[in-house]
Amino acid sequence: MKAILTVSAPSHIYGTDTIGRRMWEVVIALLPAACFAVYVYNVYVFFVMAASVLAAVVSEYFFRKIIGKRVTITDGSAIITGLLVAFNLPPAVPLWIPIVGSAFAIIVVKQFFGGLGQNFLNPALAARAFLIASFPGYMTSWAVPGAPPDAVTGPTLLAAIKETAGFVPQASHYMELLFGKVGGTIGEASAAALLVGGIYLIVRGIINWRTPVFYIASFVFFAFVLGRNSFFDWEMIASGQMLVELLAGGLLLGAFFMATDYATTPITPHGKVIMGIGCGFLTVLIRFYGGYPEGVSYAILIMNLVVPMVDRYIRPRVYGQKVGGKKKS
Repeated sequence: MKAILTVSAPSHIYGTDTIGRRMWEVVIALLPAACFAVYVYNVYVFFVMAASVLAAVVSEYFFRKIIGKRVTITDGSAIITGLLVAFNLPPAVPLWIPIVGSAFAIIVVKQFFGGLGQNFLNPALAARAFLIASFPGYMTSWAVPGAPPDAVTGPTLLAAIKETAGFVPQASHYMELLFGKVGGTIGEASAAALLVGGIYLIVRGIINWRTPVFYIASFVFFAFVLGRNSFFDWEMIASGQMLVELLAGGLLLGAFFMATDYATTPITPHGKVIMGIGCGFLTVLIRFYGGYPEGVSYAILIMNLVVPMVDRYIRPRVYGQKVGGKKKS
């Protein structure tokens, strides 16, 4: 008997683009930041990333095998999740931390809800939140760039800004943030490397420009309006602190690589704009008025929860749908 093919309604578009190709493009975009992190900190960071990626791939392989579903590790999504989990960790964490984090991201956040495309939270950020809640000591110990893994740790620049009244950035801070001379997570080693990777993804058409651009733009707007020093904080702009706020922490990593996650971001252009603006506003709110010096992770996770509502109400009109009692085409 010949196989029966089910053909959906037109129109049909044929192309060579695949999920796997897009995922591997993201891996390529993450490589500059990954290599720079190894250079800035030390080779131990490589083992943290390797352990995280390996744990993600193995967790997905065995979980899919156990539940009798097709193994999907070749699409590259588990590798991305593993890398992003590592990017959200301090450089000196013990190797079991990325293993636990990646296993949680893949099994609990991704596979429990059906696998690729079915998760409603960003797996890497959900794993970060889980690890911070479970092992806060390990997750808040920041290695000094260039020092051995067991060296004395110091605060991040954002923590220093939050704790220092009237903080005024030095000229050296900008180069340190661009090329990795300040403490932070592995993914924060170089703002320049993240920008290169993010622009690469936009140029290649892997991500839509709206979410990262509106995220960064809205962050600047709300940072100025709400201000660290006062409402409509001109001092933040005049002193150059605004640029430090943009380059420090996980803002660029979140804007380009995590707020744009296909499964957890709106599908419409207007929805992507709302996603970016919401993330920017929440990041400022948490950074400036919360007890946590960084706000990117929780801002994106909160907006992930809003995505279904955004997709429900911000959607294009169906072709031929009646508007105002008249049929339009």
